[in-house]
Amino acid sequence: MIRPKVLLAVVTLTALLAGCAGAGSSTGAYVDDSVITSKVKTRLYKDKTTSGWDIKVASSGGVVQLSGFVKSEAEKTKAGELAKGVQGVKSVSNDLIVKP
Repeated sequence: MIRPKVLLAVVTLTALLAGCAGAGSSTGAYVDDSVITSKVKTRLYKDKTTSGWDIKVASSGGVVQLSGFVKSEAEKTKAGELAKGVQGVKSVSNDLIVKP
């Protein structure tokens, strides 16, 4: 189980990094994407069948990209499903690599 302090740190860091992005999109879009990223990460950390720490999450315009390594095709599929289930996600680019 993820510790609340660690989860809070991840969410806070994600929000802060979103503020560092350059001009080109509205502030609202950055906030929306950082919220989406945080929610996807939270779902991955809480799910017992996914390696939340080994999966990197990025989002832009509601499109979520998953990258990193997982142990099975089932874990890759589950991570994609968890990401798709987050409100505001338009599509998921599941670039996870299965590495048993």
